Amino acid sequence: MDNQTFRSSTLLMEGLQVANQYRQLAFIFVLIAYIFIMIFNIGLLIQISSEKSLHQPMYILLCNLPLNDVFGTTLLLPRLLRNILLEPSERYITYVECVIQAFFGHLYGTTCHTILMIMAFDRYVAICNPLRYPAVMTSNMVVHLSAAAWGVAVVLVGILIGLTVRLSFCRSVIENPFCDNASLFKLSCESTAINNIYGLSFTVVLLTSSLGSIALTYLRIAIVCFKSKNKATNSKAIKTCSTHLAVYLIMMVSGLTTITLHRFPELSDSRKLSSIIKHIVPPCLNPIIYGLQVKEIRQRLFKLISKSKVNFM
Repeated sequence: MDNQTFRSSTLLMEGLQVANQYRQLAFIFVLIAYIFIMIFNIGLLIQISSEKSLHQPMYILLCNLPLNDVFGTTLLLPRLLRNILLEPSERYITYVECVIQAFFGHLYGTTCHTILMIMAFDRYVAICNPLRYPAVMTSNMVVHLSAAAWGVAVVLVGILIGLTVRLSFCRSVIENPFCDNASLFKLSCESTAINNIYGLSFTVVLLTSSLGSIALTYLRIAIVCFKSKNKATNSKAIKTCSTHLAVYLIMMVSGLTTITLHRFPELSDSRKLSSIIKHIVPPCLNPIIYGLQVKEIRQRLFKLISKSKVNFM
């Protein structure tokens, strides 16, 4: 088949196989999760932007996280909802749409890591060098860190998808509920050695950088807290860092599970389910963890709830 003709054609997306009697239940579950993600993450963004007391580097950097969650789920879940209601033989997607979805899906996952890395840097400066914090974490630094988190992810993912787009393809079935790089280059009958090498290098560099920076940051913070005799400061540091660490661990576990299952073709159904969970569970939990654990956000939330009750009565 001519490659140019193939690129303008449609692909069949296998997706998750759901029995007819459970299809509506699965649709309702994913829809509720999507609505929950939208409401709570957008609510967190509005709350931080509208409350002047939250206009601090830590919370401004935090805005990147719900923004990424809203962005990522909006590009992936609506099509999943559509496919759940369709018969497996009718789940078509154009090649261009598949490439776009793969790019932004990987961008979402990569940016999760880079955002949490810059947030870890902010916590490191705040706890280990509190006197220098205002001088270091200026408005320009916050902008530069945010731009770096998104920019690095765009470049890395752009190369990843670019290496796949150059291939010619001889197959037309996507074996996942979402388009991703692995599913795309598996359509090719050409050698994908370069794709595998870069993909593995990409994953190793990202995970090593992420794990290394987080581990080093928390080690330094732990040393500072151990040496410090100020219990109030230590308590606040532990509470703030535990929130960040919880979000990071949830993201890592969900991501590594999907990556691991890709190596076992016989577990394709488990891999598909894991891929869906990876795009639902972290975006659902992130605003809850930060909303309830961070004192300033929690107080603001309870204040809004109290006002609502008074107005209702």
